[in-house]
Amino acid sequence: EIGTTFHSIILEPAARNTAPAIAAAALIIAEETPNAVMLVLPSDHIIKNVAAFREAIKAADRVAREGYLVTFGITPFRAETGYGYIRSGAPLVGHEGCRVVREFCEKPEPQLAERYLASGKYFWNSGIFLFRTDRIIDELGKHHPKLLDTCREAVTSGKRNKDFSHLADQAFAACDAISIDYAVMEKSRQAAVIPVDMGWSDMGAWSSVWEAAGPDAD
Repeated sequence: EIGTTFHSIILEPAARNTAPAIAAAALIIAEETPNAVMLVLPSDHIIKNVAAFREAIKAADRVAREGYLVTFGITPFRAETGYGYIRSGAPLVGHEGCRVVREFCEKPEPQLAERYLASGKYFWNSGIFLFRTDRIIDELGKHHPKLLDTCREAVTSGKRNKDFSHLADQAFAACDAISIDYAVMEKSRQAAVIPVDMGWSDMGAWSSVWEAAGPDAD
């Protein structure tokens, strides 16, 4: 539907969080297109305003092509304690609506969440990212070289079978289980955030499902 060539579904032999998964995908993509722009999306989120998301992706694409690691910050409308937050900094010169990331913040206590909401400088961390494959590989090599080397081994020793890329079991299982936030985004000096209001929820609780779907007659 989007006019691109299907590559493969990458199969992980073990759960190792988002950093190894992204590293493996970036390495596989980079084999064909070293500076490809890579959009990372959790599969279990809901986005109601798709048009707003598409506009945010267009804006993020321009920023990512300049070498920044872009994340999407959700404009908060309540003092939510169930999400991590991103503290935004100065506007990114030449990119309207995009800001430097000052800090990634853990899920806050209620009083702190209220302060975050009131400040207007904090956004919910969506876990959605856009960056060039060469840039995320460089940053992984800088901050977690062992993880990158292990993922590279898992890719090169893996097997391709029709629509699937099977990562090598032993090599991938040896990867540290760590999120991309901890591994790279919190350490990088090239992290940027684009605030967006797109009707987002991570569907992390039954209350989120109820909110998204609405009650029935009962």
